[in-house]
Amino acid sequence: MRVPLTPYGLREIILGTTLCAAAGAVCVWLLPPLVALPAVVWVLLLSFFRDPERPGVAGGDELLSPADGTVYDIEEMDAPAYIEGPALRVGIFMSVLNGHVNRSPAAGTVRMVEHVPGKFYDARSDKSKTENEHNFIGLELAGGRHILVNQIAGVVARRVVCKLSVGQDLQRAERVGMVKFGSRVELYVPLADRPEARVKVGDRVKAGRDVLAAYAADRAEEKG
Repeated sequence: MRVPLTPYGLREIILGTTLCAAAGAVCVWLLPPLVALPAVVWVLLLSFFRDPERPGVAGGDELLSPADGTVYDIEEMDAPAYIEGPALRVGIFMSVLNGHVNRSPAAGTVRMVEHVPGKFYDARSDKSKTENEHNFIGLELAGGRHILVNQIAGVVARRVVCKLSVGQDLQRAERVGMVKFGSRVELYVPLADRPEARVKVGDRVKAGRDVLAAYAADRAEEKG
């Protein structure tokens, strides 16, 4: 049975497997019971880079989670880029135990990709939201709506991966990249489109599977 792993982590998987194998060999030679330690580290490494298929099933007015993790905050604020004016922000914290492949919340066209260098504060701190290295992905959805996905590096996660290009069309739940080793991902939806959060702080969500927000019914009907 094939273990679904993301190619984004190929370098880390090869290096980690080599180091764990070497550590395991040393443990077998010196103290065999300790071989369990590198084995556990290796399993955790593979778990971090797991990349299962996600069907992306949702209604046309629903936006799926872009990341696996825990909903850390839900608030209304001015969007930092791409979207003009106030927006609903849903922030997701990804621990090292979560899969870290990020996915598109909806079908649309990439209108913005911007990598911004920065610091590496803990992804749960307020400073991380504005000062950490991050990557903006602006999407235009059917009917002219816009949403913004923000991939934020953390104290351990120090590399944002995004292979998208402006003009590229995405399907709902299509892979857009990842942030390696613990991080944060945010979804911004303009308040003018009357979004409603479908999750609460503390909920655990899966990228491409769970609904984070939806447009108000009358707004969805106007957009067709």
